Amino acid sequence: MLPTPEEVIPHRPPFLFLDEVVEISLDEPVGGKGIWTPSSSAEFFSGHFPNRPTLPGVLMVEAIAQLGAYVLLSNKEYVGLLPLFGGIDKARFRRQVLPDTKLELEIELLSLSKRAGKGQGRVLVEGNEDPKKRIACEANLMFVLVPAEQ
Repeated sequence: MLPTPEEVIPHRPPFLFLDEVVEISLDEPVGGKGIWTPSSSAEFFSGHFPNRPTLPGVLMVEAIAQLGAYVLLSNKEYVGLLPLFGGIDKARFRRQVLPDTKLELEIELLSLSKRAGKGQGRVLVEGNEDPKKRIACEANLMFVLVPAEQ
């Protein structure tokens, strides 16, 4: 069993968007898979939007980034570092996500150094249909690494 997100990444509620990590690979290709089920009780749903609660796309991108941070910080080489956003490219939002929808997160870290890296991720809604039809979000992420403490 893999460690909980709280045991690996510094994020905490209400800004923790990763319930569980179900798979990681620290060998080529470096990446992982995780789960997040945004609860209908999450405060952001009450304002986005009152009559049609919708998960904000930026939070899906953040969830992908948190999974990437988990994978990265699971490698002893990166302990003591904090990955911060350096950029987001090609973000696409393909379908509305409703409260209490189980989301499957995927990330592949494409390039890594001691100072920065790039990744490619996506969010899929749970289901047995064609994976292309399940895609809610896709994005390419760039990150920089800084010391975890000042």
